[in-house]
Amino acid sequence: MRAVVQRVKKCRVSVSGKTTGEIAAGVCVLVGVADGDDESDAEYIAKKIVDLRIFEDAQGKMNLSLIDAGGSALLVSQFTLLGDVRKGKRPSFNKAMKPDEANRLFEVVVRLVANQVPVGTGTFGADMQLDICNDGPVTILMDSKKTF
Repeated sequence: MRAVVQRVKKCRVSVSGKTTGEIAAGVCVLVGVADGDDESDAEYIAKKIVDLRIFEDAQGKMNLSLIDAGGSALLVSQFTLLGDVRKGKRPSFNKAMKPDEANRLFEVVVRLVANQVPVGTGTFGADMQLDICNDGPVTILMDSKKTF
């Protein structure tokens, strides 16, 4: 499972002009589910989202987690995070999990994060538009199976 975590001042996701999720300060997280992922991958990503110390403390150091900072999370499914561009000019999405199972695991991430902080979401499989006001910018890449 892959995730792109962006620290934001605010973020909104909409489908067909209708807002489906919106948060103030916190993180916008794009989540891609890979073929072979399971609940342990979802648990790993969810824990990292809420525990990642990317918010500034009183001394201006990135020392606070999303929970410590009192932030929210906007979670958006994005299979294109699994795109492989090493060959040719068009990405291959062969490593992305089939939609039904990917949605189930994405919802596990949503549930686990929502148990700890307020959460907004997009609509799985929809054409979504994101309005993101990055903070920093701070952007972290996560993968439950490998390191960068």
